[in-house]
Amino acid sequence: MDSQRPFLYLTLIFIGFLLWTTWQRDHAPQPEIVNAQQNQAQSSAQANGVPQSTSGDDVPTQTAQAIPAQPQQQAVTDNRAADGNKANIINIRTDVLALQISTQGGDIVVADLPSYPVSLEELDNPVRILDRAAKNYVAQSGLQHLAVTGVPAEQLAKMAPNHLASYQAAQTDYQMPEGSDTLVVPLVWEGDNGLVVTKKYHLKRGSFLVKVEHEVQNNSAETWSGTEYRQLKHGPDNTTSGFLMGVQAFVGGAYYFDEQYDKIAFEDMENKIADKTTGGWISMLEHYFISAWIPNQSEETNYYTNKVMAFGVPGYILGARGPVKEIAAGATASFNSEFWVGPKLQEDLAEIAQGLDLTVDYGIFAFISQPIFWVMKKIHGIVQNWGWTIIFLTLLIKLIFFWPSAASYKSMAKMKAMAPRLKEIGERYANDPQGKQKAMMEIYRKEKLNPLGGCLPILIQIPVFMGLYWVLLEGVELRQAPWLLWYKDLSIRDPYFILPLVMGASMYLQQKLNPPQVDPMQQRIFQFLPVVFTFMFLWFPAGLVLYWVVNNLLSIAQQWYINKKIIGHA
Repeated sequence: MDSQRPFLYLTLIFIGFLLWTTWQRDHAPQPEIVNAQQNQAQSSAQANGVPQSTSGDDVPTQTAQAIPAQPQQQAVTDNRAADGNKANIINIRTDVLALQISTQGGDIVVADLPSYPVSLEELDNPVRILDRAAKNYVAQSGLQHLAVTGVPAEQLAKMAPNHLASYQAAQTDYQMPEGSDTLVVPLVWEGDNGLVVTKKYHLKRGSFLVKVEHEVQNNSAETWSGTEYRQLKHGPDNTTSGFLMGVQAFVGGAYYFDEQYDKIAFEDMENKIADKTTGGWISMLEHYFISAWIPNQSEETNYYTNKVMAFGVPGYILGARGPVKEIAAGATASFNSEFWVGPKLQEDLAEIAQGLDLTVDYGIFAFISQPIFWVMKKIHGIVQNWGWTIIFLTLLIKLIFFWPSAASYKSMAKMKAMAPRLKEIGERYANDPQGKQKAMMEIYRKEKLNPLGGCLPILIQIPVFMGLYWVLLEGVELRQAPWLLWYKDLSIRDPYFILPLVMGASMYLQQKLNPPQVDPMQQRIFQFLPVVFTFMFLWFPAGLVLYWVVNNLLSIAQQWYINKKIIGHA
């Protein structure tokens, strides 16, 4: 029995995983591509302030059931809201958000993140999350009057301001004042029925969380009954970015209710969910970034999905409707929601609503990735550098598993000392596999050796490697994180391939410290593995290769010390 065979199996499994993820990337279904004519028409219309649709097909029904898909609507050719008034854009800027809000419905049609550049080469170009023109991606919210049924959406917009209604604003530019930590942007709507609604956006310095309030003043002579709805609309996913080591980050919807987190692809949003629960939330996910509506967590909420068409482009909707409120004649009441638009900051998301931090999706390795990230955050709080954080994390892991690893390296050292005898047995029983195995097992029994004892280091390393793999894939904190010298972004590959080459050299040296394989075929395979791994690691994120290099160097030092000082064999 060859002591290195389990290591070979683990290595082949690992290589198989990498090949599978690469195959998934290359053979995944291609996203629906909007033809150039449609895209040009949409972009031109949006640039001139044309609303996505005035047909009302994306206004939710007044029931808790899922909304049936509507037939394709004819493209809108004017730039007026449902009530005939022209829609304008309101620009809002804080230290971390740059929003554009349309006076049609008070929709957020653009959301930029000034503190998150698209790349290190484009520091002045912020990441854009919401983008009505390019992605048909908007955040909508509004009120619906429930006292009347069978009324067209255009007429309902005159009885309560849904996202087709026209608001008025005192100014078109708002910026958080110096010395102030808050900014309030009010939009006013007045209905023919005496209802006055002030839609307020409450923004806070340094925060990606926006509080949205519909303040309703009922100046009519009758009780007004209505609900608030919030929904996210997103066009088809045409992105090709977000790939990391053969895996593409999920782009689509996610929701949470009944203490259950689920993701939903755009193409599955047509009549997919229709459910009611207390609390919960809805979101749209992109690589590293998220938009999410968070209703009042103490209220009962109806969740729904929909698919609509505008300008020949599909819009996928994920929405949440709150409970009915009755406002007496002459009274005032408010509907309140929260809207997050920004990076997937786990700690901040966890404080907003239960389960919202699950949008940082580590997949099946969450039980490893989450504690790894928690430890990394603690270390980073001290060293303030993610490269050194990875190095200290590796040191900590090696320290925790020092004694189990030492026992494994002792076993490997003893196996190396026995190499001449094992080679002799291999030659003696070259034509007798059963005799060869029996003779080897007799030596293992006599010398009290465990041929599997040397597998523990790699068994420890692979789960940690996969956990860190997903931390680098999903952790926005490590996006564009520098280390030193030319390492300006640990989430992308080494531009000069220095770390992969060092990794390959360290893997080769580590093999020299291990007992040689008896089987000549296995010897050739193992000699070739450093080359294979070096080639694969050329495209891995520098942070991941850094972990592997440091781990290898520490393992080499530990194994050399045991070989030379404890067992007495160099």
